[in-house]
Amino acid sequence: MKTLDDLLGEGVSGRRVLVRADLNVPFDKNAPQGVNAVISDDGRARAVLPTLIALRDAGARVIVMSHLGRPKGAPDPKYTLAPVATRLGELLGSPVVFAADTVGEDARAKAGALEDGQVLLLENLRFNEGETAKDDATRAAFAGELAALADFYVDDAFGAVHRKHASVYDVPVVLPHYAGGLVLREVDVLKKVTENPEQPYVVVLGGSKVSDKLAVIKALLPKVDKLLVGGGMCFTFLKAQGHEVGKSLLEDDMVGTCRDLLSEAQGRIVLPVDVVAATEFSADADSVTVPASEIPADRLGLDIGPESVALFAEAIGPAKTVFWNGPMGVFELAPFAAGTRGVAEAITKIDGFSVVGGGDSAAAVRTLGLDESAFGHISTGGGASLEYLEGKTLPGIEALEK
Repeated sequence: MKTLDDLLGEGVSGRRVLVRADLNVPFDKNAPQGVNAVISDDGRARAVLPTLIALRDAGARVIVMSHLGRPKGAPDPKYTLAPVATRLGELLGSPVVFAADTVGEDARAKAGALEDGQVLLLENLRFNEGETAKDDATRAAFAGELAALADFYVDDAFGAVHRKHASVYDVPVVLPHYAGGLVLREVDVLKKVTENPEQPYVVVLGGSKVSDKLAVIKALLPKVDKLLVGGGMCFTFLKAQGHEVGKSLLEDDMVGTCRDLLSEAQGRIVLPVDVVAATEFSADADSVTVPASEIPADRLGLDIGPESVALFAEAIGPAKTVFWNGPMGVFELAPFAAGTRGVAEAITKIDGFSVVGGGDSAAAVRTLGLDESAFGHISTGGGASLEYLEGKTLPGIEALEK
């Protein structure tokens, strides 16, 4: 892959550079939505700053594009990137121009009027059906309109490289293309934890469903010393052990698969020994800590308990490599955040290299006020990280390598 450094070496002053960023930031659900939305975690915006600053300072005319949420291929005020443009300007220390469309009259006019060192953010890519179209011709047509805005293309959106979308896969067919520093770092880190991880190697998986993580479990199980399972997915494993799980999240059709995985792992899969069980999914619900084998029929597990935290910390302690993806409980609700916090703190203490695999795990680190610098790497792409670990070809990386 050609890199951002290669592009800067060629010279970009006065040239228009189209940057695919991942600005799919979360908003405060209790605040107004749309143009007045309040960003609750700007980590993804901060992650792309080095690339934008390098291009800006080299005199490029920078055109940034990103998706936000899942609009249905048409403009939807709920998913406007306008608040992100404001925040990006604050982070860059200079205003970011915002286009009210993606490839329409406003985008073309503002891209054409950019001066050296200015930054423009286009409206949400997914307001155009061509961005996510399954049909190659429809996608390529939209990519051609995007490419017409610029001279070069830089992909620094690792969180989107697993998508065969126009801005990720098709634009690099049209423009000279380069990998941004964030994409390069992410790939280097994931190679480190897949190709030759230093042992002992411990993987911590959480989240809601076993089915979402099944492929990565199968890919990693032969490589790890311990695989620690928390979050909602642990209850399907507990059911596979013969325990009743009350009203906890359960994938009945995955119980047999979990039973097979436990047999194959021969003790390397570690499950919670106690859970925090509540009467309902609410911060105000009555909750009690019970053995994982004794969850009351009228309660649901919303976090791992303190004995489980201690058990997981004991397994994590000697590790030289840790990969963590998925919270241990409903960390957004204070009564059910202790499990995620305890496991995260154990990961920060290892004498080795740790990777937080993006998504909810990265959000938990910031939401719980943990020291980000205490982790070896915090990924910006949860889905992309998991698909890389599964051994899948990532369309965005494939396109950059051509």
